[in-house]
Amino acid sequence: MKVFIFICTLLISLILPAQAVTILIDPGHGGEDEGARARFYYGKKKWRLIREKDIALSLAKKIHEELGKRNFNSYLTRSVDRTVSLAERAEIADKIKADYFISVHVNASEANEPRGFETYYLDNHNDSAIKKVESVENKNLKGEELIVNKILTDLVIDRTVKYSKGLATSIHSRIQKIVGKKYKLKDRGVKPGLFYVLALTKRPAILLEVGFLSNSRELNKLLNDRFQDRYAKAVAQGLSEYIKNQSKSEPSLL
Repeated sequence: MKVFIFICTLLISLILPAQAVTILIDPGHGGEDEGARARFYYGKKKWRLIREKDIALSLAKKIHEELGKRNFNSYLTRSVDRTVSLAERAEIADKIKADYFISVHVNASEANEPRGFETYYLDNHNDSAIKKVESVENKNLKGEELIVNKILTDLVIDRTVKYSKGLATSIHSRIQKIVGKKYKLKDRGVKPGLFYVLALTKRPAILLEVGFLSNSRELNKLLNDRFQDRYAKAVAQGLSEYIKNQSKSEPSLL
């Protein structure tokens, strides 16, 4: 009888997904909010407009697929080009009871020189350079909504910063090993940031800045399908490695 029970338990463990963790992947911007924009030149004097929201969606879908291969419960805040408010993104996280939230963005600068990838987690800081990135990602918040989110951010940080930073570090490290070295991307590091899309989700969350649209050489890489595939695999691997080292008692302000 004990042998029979043991065999049944073993079979169930093999049949059921190895991971019961739920991840919400958030393609930044969308719809009316195009995010950063740049011209991609090809041929002689030919160009087409590249929008951050499109690259973010393409990458998010690939990350979603990679997580599915690893038996994670993975969802997208949007699967098409549509406007999604910060509040709606947070509602989706609550609805699916996400354990982690990953927002995908692409950087830009008024100058052509800046390049590289960076990973953000929710926390306070006094870095003026980071504040410039925050101002772009938080630009649609004004008035009372901004004040409420500032208060909420402080509350969420206390509960999630340890886990968000750990997740960011694990994923960033894997991106550097799999993508950074191969494509000679500048490693801009893991950084704290006050992004309200992360705060509103009320759970461990990170924001990925994949590269710079405003740098023509880097834009070529961002549009490359193989680059996106490798980046997606790096994110999935980094997440998997982090989960393996964590208990299932992650904090959540649901």
